[in-house]
Amino acid sequence: MSESAATVDRTDREILELLRENARRPLREIAHAVGLTVAPVQRRIARLEKLGVIERYTVQINHGRIANGIEAVTELQFADDLDLAQIMEYVAGIPEVDEVLTLAGDPDALLRIRVDGVEDLRRVVSQLRAGGQISSTKTLVVLEHWTRLG
Repeated sequence: MSESAATVDRTDREILELLRENARRPLREIAHAVGLTVAPVQRRIARLEKLGVIERYTVQINHGRIANGIEAVTELQFADDLDLAQIMEYVAGIPEVDEVLTLAGDPDALLRIRVDGVEDLRRVVSQLRAGGQISSTKTLVVLEHWTRLG
């Protein structure tokens, strides 16, 4: 796998968009949508996986349907000038952190956190602050979630 950006064409982008909408979409349906047969689509997907463009397949969960769960977004402002790798390493050890977005500007990073309840959220935010590398946090509880799928 190369660290440089992979070259993808229009058809690859169409395949990626179809998989983003539904990662379980049948190859035959993808092939029909992009005007190819199944074999070339299968080869393209394998190539995109090998290049690291497709890192994994996942499921989108509606956490609002699950009892006793809180999703929150926490802004982090770091005390020192940490590089992006340090930011990622710092939060990687906290299993409740689902996603990290490092930013240019203020704040330094946004975390998406999923916990069972308010006490768990308090514990995770305290854990983030305990390292001494974070000068401030701001945590917002998510009430509802919507994602564009196409």
